[in-house]
Amino acid sequence: MKLKVLLPLLLLLAVSLVAYPRLRHRYVRYQQRQTAAKATEQISTRLRNGDLIFNTSQSAQSRAIQLATHSPYSHCGILFQRNGEWRVFEAVQPVSETSLAAWVARGKNGQFVVKRLRDAETVLTPDALRRLQAAGEQYRGRNYDLYFGWSDERIYCSELLWKMYRQATGREIGKLQTLREFDLSHPAVQAKLQERYGKRIPLDEKVISSVRMLESKELVTVR
Repeated sequence: MKLKVLLPLLLLLAVSLVAYPRLRHRYVRYQQRQTAAKATEQISTRLRNGDLIFNTSQSAQSRAIQLATHSPYSHCGILFQRNGEWRVFEAVQPVSETSLAAWVARGKNGQFVVKRLRDAETVLTPDALRRLQAAGEQYRGRNYDLYFGWSDERIYCSELLWKMYRQATGREIGKLQTLREFDLSHPAVQAKLQERYGKRIPLDEKVISSVRMLESKELVTVR
């Protein structure tokens, strides 16, 4: 395309993005999807079933989780390949799965980390992978647990992955903590606790955070 034609079109696009916030948002989302698609294509051949993936959620509660755990990572899921496509099984609302590219695009700046069981080659046999998927399927459709309780009625992201691996392999990925062990001092964290629990904060409730799983010695980094 000639420069005389291209320049006015680029100018029109720039003006439109500034003048129309909705159009700008759609353009940003398009860029995010393109970046995510490229990133997932590059890593797809290195992935294995049962790998864990971590990112920074852009949900309303993500900042409070980051402050309380002192980690930028606030969400996680588990990877399985279905019909040649990599999918992320995760606890959102409700527990479900999505394509890897869509999952990456949903996170902050398209950044993510992939981890793998350190001895996956010997532990994650075909039978073990079937048990791992079966352990996850029992939670499919369950509501997301906004209160981070340890019961199975509702479930949050890291709890889902921890319980799947515990049930399927006997391995505990990440150290369980109680709510009181987190940094609850920041006003944003205090506000979220007040919103969720009022004055009855369950400080002794068992919790597994994304960062404790991410840092577990049971895992090695893939990406």
